[in-house]
Amino acid sequence: MIDCIDCGGRCSLQVTWADDDPREPGDIVTYRCEDCHDVWYIELPDEDVARGDL
Repeated sequence: MIDCIDCGGRCSLQVTWADDDPREPGDIVTYRCEDCHDVWYIELPDEDVARGDL
């Protein structure tokens, strides 16, 4: 989860990856805020994918 930039609410990841199609650097993921319902599109940087943070 991440914090919403607009309202400070919690944003949940809205995508999943199939076992045969793992996430890769440069993939675009979406998060949606539980409070204000804004959607955030974030490009996965190299270090998050390598660490398995998502």
